[in-house]
Amino acid sequence: MKSILEVNQLSVSFYAREKEVEAVRNVSFSVREGETLGIVGESGSGKSVTARTIMRLLPSPPSMVKGGQVLFNGQNLADKSDMEMEEIRGRDIGMIFQDPMSSLNPTMRIGRQIEESLIKHRGLNKEQARLEAVEMLKLVGITNPEDRYYQYPHEFSGGMRQRVMIAIALACRPALLIADEPTTSLDVTIQSQILHQMKDIQQKLGTSIILITHDLGVVAGMCDRVVVMKDGEVVETGTTEEIFTAPKHPYTVRLLNALPRLDEKKKPKLVSAVSHSADDRPLLEVRSLRQHFNLGKGQIIKAVNDISFDIYAGETLGVVGESGCGKSTTGRTILRLHEATGGEVLYKGIPLNRLSRSEMKTMRRYMQMIFQDPYASLNPRMRIADIIGEALDLHRMTRGKLDRQKRIEELLEMVGLSASHAMRYPHEFSGGQRQRIGIARTLAVEPEFIVCDEPLSALDVSIQAQIVKLLEELQQRLGLTYLFIAHDLSMVKHISDRVAVMYKGRIVELAESEELYANPLHAYTKSLLAAIPVPDPAVQSRKTFVPLIDPTLQDPYGLEQSRFVEVQPGHWLAIAES
Repeated sequence: MKSILEVNQLSVSFYAREKEVEAVRNVSFSVREGETLGIVGESGSGKSVTARTIMRLLPSPPSMVKGGQVLFNGQNLADKSDMEMEEIRGRDIGMIFQDPMSSLNPTMRIGRQIEESLIKHRGLNKEQARLEAVEMLKLVGITNPEDRYYQYPHEFSGGMRQRVMIAIALACRPALLIADEPTTSLDVTIQSQILHQMKDIQQKLGTSIILITHDLGVVAGMCDRVVVMKDGEVVETGTTEEIFTAPKHPYTVRLLNALPRLDEKKKPKLVSAVSHSADDRPLLEVRSLRQHFNLGKGQIIKAVNDISFDIYAGETLGVVGESGCGKSTTGRTILRLHEATGGEVLYKGIPLNRLSRSEMKTMRRYMQMIFQDPYASLNPRMRIADIIGEALDLHRMTRGKLDRQKRIEELLEMVGLSASHAMRYPHEFSGGQRQRIGIARTLAVEPEFIVCDEPLSALDVSIQAQIVKLLEELQQRLGLTYLFIAHDLSMVKHISDRVAVMYKGRIVELAESEELYANPLHAYTKSLLAAIPVPDPAVQSRKTFVPLIDPTLQDPYGLEQSRFVEVQPGHWLAIAES
């Protein structure tokens, strides 16, 4: 097949404070017509820099192309003027960016942002562009597209914003689509839907795709060939089958081994939950918990709708489900970061909702949270020593400056960092290191129970494996108890003793980890499990995309008219009345 894109010996450097940093070195690959090429590697490997260089989106300075060429349909993009590149972008080459919030204009309505390229590149009038924009919103699975057309980016969730970015990129049916981590912030079912749409459009239009991702399961199901990058260089190239069945480079082997698989038996945990009898009291008891948000004008969101569960000391309870199902709200309501609308949470038999503010402040020492976003949860103006020390000062955990400094250094070393990191700022660390700093801050007050709210979602697979191992080691050493919230069901299986599946504010199934994955009872659980991409081309070739429920239905699984029955110990089943 003819190559639509050829990248030859591309080298890109950045200059800062008279220092040159080589981001990409002698990178070469090609993309054929109708082909999907995957580019994989950890953060900092040069994947996104390569993509942005192809699109001529890197500012110069500080960046500079040191050598090589990028040929699109035989034309060197480096020779194109800025005006010519404006015509090529969107019309001939589309791009889906990783961070939708920084890519969308916060002052423009969503529909208008999709219309722009339709009017500019396809010559549609305003009404035609509006109708096409609505169709694109519907295509990427956004409900009520006619209404959503008039909303602003801040009124969308992260996953919905990413779908808008995909709609913009595909609106002009480009010959080449560059997708830079397009499904990172999406749940497995939405990810499956988006990938299905990309594949469908590719088959209809013959679009070529460059898929940049760290999810090897996605690569196995989507890509024809794979380029593996490390430290700015291509270390291995081959067909998807060659890369997965006979990897040659040690780095490729390490990437493949880092990703947990659902079809693998769960590895024995470093620590298992403390055995308990029927007479033992759980560490945490959640009884009929409700969290409703009043949006005004009669609109009430039932984010958490009458859920109950127990967590025993030393146990890890995983909570999974799509965005908006109530996972994070459950964790925040348990810790009283949101005041519950109804129900009760008991910690060691103490009803938390009855505690005064000062009493709750004391209790927070024993109940802590690891937040989802390591970028947003650390104050960028504070040094690491002060970020960790703030918690020590608040609960008076140290005596004097020397004791404080010693404790901060101990905490940094406990999470795999060094004492020398204490005087740096958050922006000087990678995403994985920032998450370790967040864990160190959480451990500063010596908690017993920790809510881990999507602690892995912003990290590469190899870094995810490191963080999970760290959490397990800390659990063994310190006797911690976790509520582990995530949408990555593969990782949840391997860290959790039991798993609760949430849907629209309710727990629809709760069971032992191995049992739930081997014998899911609820239709929604089966849908989640079926949507998980498996890092094995042979499996993916036999697997069809999950037939998703119509997203426009208000209650696709019939749970609003359900009753819940415990069909066996720890297994709950929703029985639909309709």
